[in-house]
Amino acid sequence: MIPWLPPEAVFPPPEQALAEPNGLLAAGGDLSPQRLLAAYRRGIFPWYSADEPILWWSPDPRMVLLPDELKISRSLAKTLRNANYEVRLDSAFGDVVRACAGKPRDGQSGTWISREMQTAYGELHRIGHAHSVETWIEGKLAGGLYGVALGRAFYGESMYSDARDASKIALAHLCAHLKQRGFGIIDCQMETRHLASLGARPIPRCDFAARLDDLCPQGDAPGRWPAAAIDGYFKRQP
Repeated sequence: MIPWLPPEAVFPPPEQALAEPNGLLAAGGDLSPQRLLAAYRRGIFPWYSADEPILWWSPDPRMVLLPDELKISRSLAKTLRNANYEVRLDSAFGDVVRACAGKPRDGQSGTWISREMQTAYGELHRIGHAHSVETWIEGKLAGGLYGVALGRAFYGESMYSDARDASKIALAHLCAHLKQRGFGIIDCQMETRHLASLGARPIPRCDFAARLDDLCPQGDAPGRWPAAAIDGYFKRQP
């Protein structure tokens, strides 16, 4: 059994989460900015289908990517140096979220990024805690990712591609951008083979919580990331 959350933003200790399904901690509550930020600060995130109540998770182990451990293949490195793309920050947040929601996922018949979730993360974006990294090709949005920044931790939520390597281009630039700003970790939530191929690795939940204790009380105040292109991280200079 898991607890039903009271109206105030109070969560049970993450170590009380179920082992099966891995990390299920609580149900109910709402998706207000206050509750979402309280959840992320403790390593808890919402994930549920349209026919379910809001479900809150804290899996053990936790999949993370350190910004300086991203694995860039030879083919991706060539694309980053030479391809005709542009990367922007926070210029099309809503479009990225909607595109992530519309992409079919292996083993899933629908999307967990419901309209309720889209509205909630749109509000986090409005107050400066949710961000998008976007890959543009020939003036069109071709892929990207979005997530939540709290202190010096970034909590990845979803990514998508409409063109080859578009999401990987966005991820590479995210890692470079976070390193420049002193961020220490990217939360990838659940373990997948795809994330592992990019350099993400599982760590014990207790280690993840300790990292958050160090990273979340510090760092940049919330605010929009500059929407200007950040192509200079990888492209060859003329």
